[in-house]
Amino acid sequence: MFRRTRSSLILALGICIGVGLSVALTVFADKPAQNPADTAVPLNQLQTFTEILQRVKSDYVDKVSDKELINNAIRGMIDGLDPHSDYLDKSQFKEMQVETSGKFGGLGIEVQMESGFIKVVSPIDDTPAAKAGLEPGDLIIRIGDKPVKGMDLNQAVKLMRGKPGTEVTLTVVREDHKGGPFKVTIKRAVIHVASVKSRMLEPDYGYIRITQFRQEEPENLRDAIQKLEKKSKDKLKGIVLDLRNNPGGLLTAAVDTSDMFLNKGMIVYTKGRTQDSDQQFKAKPGDMLHGAPIVVLVNGGTASAAEIVSGALQDNHRAIVVGTDTFGKGSVQTIIPLKDGAALKLTTARYYTPNGHSIQAEGITPNIVLQPMKVTAEKKAPALHEKDLEGALKNRQAPESAAEKKVQKKIQKEETHLAESDYQLYEALNVLKGMSYKAQGK
Repeated sequence: MFRRTRSSLILALGICIGVGLSVALTVFADKPAQNPADTAVPLNQLQTFTEILQRVKSDYVDKVSDKELINNAIRGMIDGLDPHSDYLDKSQFKEMQVETSGKFGGLGIEVQMESGFIKVVSPIDDTPAAKAGLEPGDLIIRIGDKPVKGMDLNQAVKLMRGKPGTEVTLTVVREDHKGGPFKVTIKRAVIHVASVKSRMLEPDYGYIRITQFRQEEPENLRDAIQKLEKKSKDKLKGIVLDLRNNPGGLLTAAVDTSDMFLNKGMIVYTKGRTQDSDQQFKAKPGDMLHGAPIVVLVNGGTASAAEIVSGALQDNHRAIVVGTDTFGKGSVQTIIPLKDGAALKLTTARYYTPNGHSIQAEGITPNIVLQPMKVTAEKKAPALHEKDLEGALKNRQAPESAAEKKVQKKIQKEETHLAESDYQLYEALNVLKGMSYKAQGK
């Protein structure tokens, strides 16, 4: 038997660190016996390990405890596997479990190690990190006055976390920043994320943003859809589902979210070396939008569980995916508690989209590639129209009502504002309108 728990490793009173951006952390109880040949202990190598351990204990310049040496050896073994496997000592495992409440202190970023530095996978909406302007792909090279190179992820996290209200200065390298490394000072805070947000973009066209996939997200999503339906003049003609900078979360939440928009078909399946790593998740009847079009908006910060949703809706031809290639986190991590209170976080499976596509290191390729752009209104003198000419003939057709004109002007103003503030969302809305018109036979 097993249970799924929180997807990414997030340390309490620190930052959302997302070491693996895990799709599902699974706790195993009793596992079936494996082939002895697969679990045989390499005695020669163990003898070498013991010899080195004894030599370090006797000859190293400073005295080191057996516990520290063994823990370092374990970390080295696990760190050499992949970026998402990790050894959690007793205190780290407890901190990870505390985080499952969804409320914690820190900066509000999902990160992982890359080439010895801390890479920002995604800043979480409405957190100090997002407000400070950190972006997916940023590399943190210094924390305060300490260089990150040579630290492991847990050491870096300890430096970044601290009492809410205190500040930490990060030195950041950004690929397209011409001025070289720059510093960002961020004030730590208690993080409590409202991970489902919704509003109407235009009459009958809804917008839903999911920032993380926690256990309660499917129910929050259901409420958001129902609220949008009540706000619609007639009925919802479609929605933009914004998964940009969504670092992932629970596999169960991703599956349930996908299922809300599907009536049938595969959602995702996982494959690993052990039988209990192979799972399939299929949709049940009950599309909440009754077939209304969906545009899924993604970018390089869309990872893990968010990629599952994107891939499921794309492969089942239920949605058009718009944006840029996603992060490419396509592996499943398992939490295995150890006897001393520590735990092993181990990559045990890969997950696949319904069409058999492994997202690992590749990500989801959008149906429509759309780079983010900065759009500004052109400033020029007002244009001269026929009605402005002296003695121009009047239009004898019945004029539009003042109310209709007011509505049209409001829509035009909102469209202009949306294009300037979020060009990708503006174009996603246009795609959604086109899908809706086609569905209505217009």
